[in-house]
Formats: sequence, structure tokens, C-alpha cells
Amino acid sequence: MDGARRYPSGLADALWEIVERVLPLPRCMGRPEKHSRCVVIDAILYVLRTRCSWRYLLGDFPSWQTVCGHFGRLDERGVVDRMVAELCGRVGLARGRVSEPTAGVIDSQGVRAADIVPAGSCGYDAGKEINGRRRFVVTDSLGLVVVVWVVAACW
Repeated sequence: MDGARRYPSGLADALWEIVERVLPLPRCMGRPEKHSRCVVIDAILYVLRTRCSWRYLLGDFPSWQTVCGHFGRLDERGVVDRMVAELCGRVGLARGRVSEPTAGVIDSQGVRAADIVPAGSCGYDAGKEINGRRRFVVTDSLGLVVVVWVVAACW
């Protein structure tokens, strides 16, 4: 990495060194990678941070198909979860805590579903009188997200 981040969502050099250790090694056989791994990860982080669609990825990143494909493969292999766990562990250690959370806070929220959401994935919450979904979030004592679970509101 050249040391300069192009966007606020990009990784600083110190964070890139941590993330790079979690990534699988590049294949030694076959075609060499066309784009640097750092640029692909920055593109993934840009999409996740801005919540834009893959197709709206900016032109100075690799094509959206390339970035989306890399994200899918990393997610299937569990790399994304390991990356988040490693970075959250580092935050805990930097704040004088242990790397694994020892306490958590659970909260839930009923959310009205948009019209385009399939009816099979929604339910009716009689308490709040909404048709939609319920999301459960567990955070640790530092406020870092441990797990998110989304179910039908009737659950």
C-alpha cells in the first residue's frame, strides 16, 4: 500500500497489516491477480461503509463484478468473520480489556418491512402492530457488535 488512503473507508497501513495476515494466500498456480489485494479490500469496505449497491462502485476501484466476487469468496471461507474478530480483539486489547468479550448487551427492534420484501420472510408483530422483521443485536461492553440476527417479526 502506498500509505495514502483514497477514501475515509480505506484501511490505514497498520490496519492493512493486520487484515493481510487473515487473508488466504494468493494462488501460486494460474493467472496472477490483476488488482492488488489492498485495493479490492478498500473497495469492499467502501461498499459496506457507504451502503451503496455493488453496481454503483466508483470507477477508480476494480469492476463491481470483481469486487463482489472477491467478497463472496472471502465470506464463504469465513475470512470476513475472522477479520472482524481480529480487529475487534485488537480494539479490546488497546483499551485494556481481553481480546474476547466477557459480557454483552442484547437488544431487539421491530422494523416495518418495505414493499419489495418477500412476504415469506416477514411476520406480524401484534405488540407493535407492524408487519415486518425483528432484529436482535448483541454488543460487547465496548459497544462493538458481536452478532446480528434477523427474523420475522412474529417470532
